[in-house]
Amino acid sequence: MGNLSDSAEQTRAPLLPVEVHCHGFEGVDFSEFSLLDLEALEEVCAREGVLSIPTLYLHHHRLAEFEKFMRRYDVMRRAGRIPHVVGVALEGPLLSSHGGTPADTVWAPTRAEWERLARLGDYGLCYMVLSPDAFSPASDFHGQTFDRHPGFAWIVPLLMGHGVRPALGHFTRSDPRLAAQLVTDIVDIAWDAEWNGQGARVVTDHLFNDMPLNIRHAFRTTRARQTREATLASYDLPGWTLDAMDEIAGPVPGAIMREAAAGRIAACINFDGDHVDLDIASRAVVLMGLENSMMMTDRCDSARLGGQDLTQGEENGLWYQAGGIVAAGSQPLAQQMRNAIGRSIEGPELWDLAAGTAHRAFGLTALDASELPDGMLAASHAGWASLETVGGSR
Repeated sequence: MGNLSDSAEQTRAPLLPVEVHCHGFEGVDFSEFSLLDLEALEEVCAREGVLSIPTLYLHHHRLAEFEKFMRRYDVMRRAGRIPHVVGVALEGPLLSSHGGTPADTVWAPTRAEWERLARLGDYGLCYMVLSPDAFSPASDFHGQTFDRHPGFAWIVPLLMGHGVRPALGHFTRSDPRLAAQLVTDIVDIAWDAEWNGQGARVVTDHLFNDMPLNIRHAFRTTRARQTREATLASYDLPGWTLDAMDEIAGPVPGAIMREAAAGRIAACINFDGDHVDLDIASRAVVLMGLENSMMMTDRCDSARLGGQDLTQGEENGLWYQAGGIVAAGSQPLAQQMRNAIGRSIEGPELWDLAAGTAHRAFGLTALDASELPDGMLAASHAGWASLETVGGSR
C-alpha cells in the first residue's frame, strides 16, 4: 500500500478493504442482531481499517425483529454514525444444504415474506445467500406448492428491485449438472432484470465450499497435509483452464468461475488456507480475474454463532459445529491478505481482491474524510501500513 501522504493518494478517494461475509467481531455474534451495538462494531472496523457487511442468520420467528433492526441500522447509516458498516447480509434462509448453518435458520419464505425481506433492501440489506437448487428433488424444499414458495423467476427480480443481490451458495450434491444449469439460469434472470440500465452482477458464497466437487479442495488435518503436495501435483494447477473446469473441479464451480470471468458474477473465496487450499484459491482467482473475485473471511471471533455453540481444534483455525461440520473461519482480513501476498497476489491485484471488486459489486463509495470524525480515516488506513513493503502499492 502506497504512502498516504503521496500527492497521488490525495487526489483520489481511498478504497478500504471490505469484510464481505463475516459473522462476528470481538466476541459479538452478529446473528444476535437485537443486541448488536452498531457503534461498537463501527469502532472495531475503523480500528482494523476495514469496511464490513455483517452477515446474519435469521430464525423464522424473528423476521419482525430483524425488520426493526434493519430500520435501526438505516437510521444510523443515514446519520453518518456507522460509515464503516456499509451493508447487512443474510446467509439464507433458502438453503438446500445447511452446511454449517444452524438448522433453525433454514426455511422457505412465503410470497409475503419474500416481499418483506426484499423491502429491507431499502434499509441496507445488500445480499442474501440462496441455493440455486433449493427446489430440486434433493432439496428439503422440493414438493412445496409453488404458490407458497415461488420460483426464482419471481424471487430474483423482486429482490433486485430493492437493491438486494442474490448470492449463490449451499448446494446439494445429488445432481451437479442440474445445479450448474440453475446457477446459469439465475445469472440470466438477474442479468436481464432492470438494474440501473445495465445487467446486474450476482454474488456467490465461498467458492469450493458446500458444493459438489471432483477435487479435494482443502487439507485441514496433519494426516491430510501429508498427501497435499502429491495431490496438488496430480491436479496440474498451472494447466487449469476455464473450459475444462467442469471435468476438473465439477460443473458447479465450473459454472461459477466461467460466469465470474465473463463479469456476470462477483465470486467470493476464502484465503485462510483452511476453507480452501491457498494454491487452489490463488489459481481460481487468476482464472476468474481478480477484478471479478472477492476475498471473504467467514469470520467469527467467538465460540458461538447463530445461537449454536462452536468448538475449535488444534489442526486448523476453523470453528466447528457438533458433528464436525465447519461453521465459520477465524482469520481477519489482514491475515488473509498476507496469505494472498504469499501466493504472489500483490499491488493492484491484491486490492481488487480485498477491496475493488466488492466496491464495484455493491456500489460502495469511498469514505469522505470530511464527513468522518477527526483521525478516523487515517486510523482506518494505518492498519494496512505493514502491507506496504510486502504487497506493493495500490
